[in-house]
Amino acid sequence: MTPPLPGSAAAQAALDIPVLDLSTMRSAEGAFAPEFLDQLRYAAHNVGFFQIVNYGAADGQVDELFRVTAEFFARPDEEKLALHNQNSPHYRGYSSVGAERTQGRPDSREQIDFSPDREPVPAEQIRPGEEYWHLQGPNQWPADMPELEQTAMAWTALMDRVGEDLLKALCVSIGLDEDHFAEPFSGDRAWMAKLAHYVGGVKEAGTQGVGLHADYGFITLLLQDMVGGLEVRPYGQDEWLPVEPIHGALVVNLGEMLEVATNGYLMATIHRAQAPDEGVDRYS
Repeated sequence: MTPPLPGSAAAQAALDIPVLDLSTMRSAEGAFAPEFLDQLRYAAHNVGFFQIVNYGAADGQVDELFRVTAEFFARPDEEKLALHNQNSPHYRGYSSVGAERTQGRPDSREQIDFSPDREPVPAEQIRPGEEYWHLQGPNQWPADMPELEQTAMAWTALMDRVGEDLLKALCVSIGLDEDHFAEPFSGDRAWMAKLAHYVGGVKEAGTQGVGLHADYGFITLLLQDMVGGLEVRPYGQDEWLPVEPIHGALVVNLGEMLEVATNGYLMATIHRAQAPDEGVDRYS
């Protein structure tokens, strides 16, 4: 069956956030399963957002990540500010509630940003047009809480593998070779990650957790808790669709670089996060 075109009346009536089971991605022989590819192509082309389950997380891994995340953000402000990202030339570390703004309004979340922990590139080796190398460098973690770094980096190792598999499947689903994007992601590929704590009752932010935007990269993999608040607005749609939390599921959305690379066929969908109610904590 041919899926409805984005923006059509049929799509408006039927659109939802698909849930895909990653354990069905390949057959027993290792080939991509046609039914999974059909589901993936529909989700990526018509919605730009979907959730995946059974992607390989170990027992207890999700709960442990949320535990250490909440423990870190419960620390006194002075301890978190000691890791402020303004101390890092590589934009790694902590930023406080309201430090980031979207659509001109402060976001009601605090976060700690991190990436692969590598040696910085000497400034004299960075050529014009390649200033992005300034982002490479060490992370900032609390020295007296090693489990935060260990748990977060173990999680991103899993996400790296999941992202690679998904990108291959996306390629095959639209008629490309599975290794179509292998070259730019070969070697020591880069990724950006964050642990975030959304706070309710921030007057300046109002209901804005994070304002509406589209992600700029290739693939975003998000683990959200059960509080909810993430909403998406697919291309051509009038209504915001809530991404209903599923414990342990990954929310997947596609970025603008992938949209450009596929001539707009795979969608970088606008989304936002609503702030939780006052006194409620949300983690992702």
